[in-house]
Amino acid sequence: MTPGTRLLVNAQGERYRFDPGSLSLELLLTGGPGPYERYEIAHTPADLAEWFTGSRLALTAPLTDVQIRPAELAALKELRGALYRVAPALAHGEAQSSDDVVLLNDATAATPRPILAPETRRLAWAPPVTGKQLLGAVARDAIGLIAGERSGRVRECSASDCYLLFFDTSRSGNRRWCSMERCGNRAKIRAYRARTETV
Repeated sequence: MTPGTRLLVNAQGERYRFDPGSLSLELLLTGGPGPYERYEIAHTPADLAEWFTGSRLALTAPLTDVQIRPAELAALKELRGALYRVAPALAHGEAQSSDDVVLLNDATAATPRPILAPETRRLAWAPPVTGKQLLGAVARDAIGLIAGERSGRVRECSASDCYLLFFDTSRSGNRRWCSMERCGNRAKIRAYRARTETV
């Protein structure tokens, strides 16, 4: 599967692919506060390190040496908690809190460093990639969603029972569904049934 695209499972056990289009929105899929605790996958630093190897960062270059310390795991979870407030606010055109903006700004100190691999002359990440660098990459991505060229394109799935958030990378800027395999397909089926019932 392409890095950054995740395989999710709905309540009925059906699997579908979801591409949130953004590293910071992708991090929301690892669990979270309140009702999202049941989706938690980042129980240990090693759990989150393994998850990052399949993240959007691996689109640029493979992540082979990820090292996250316990304090960095806690910081990444704190940032993720802020993203659960920031991202829905973006999707609904609301302002972010000052506390969340400070948290994002403070997290950007370090990011993974791209290098040319000496043996292959291909792009690589300078090892090790640390939790602090991953924190910075996620925070910078979120700042880009708020104030960069990409602002204004964070969306919430249009299905009434789905709250997945994504960055709309479509050329037209009119993506409506988290996934055509799931919510988009269900909407098409409902529209088809509504048309055939009126005939």
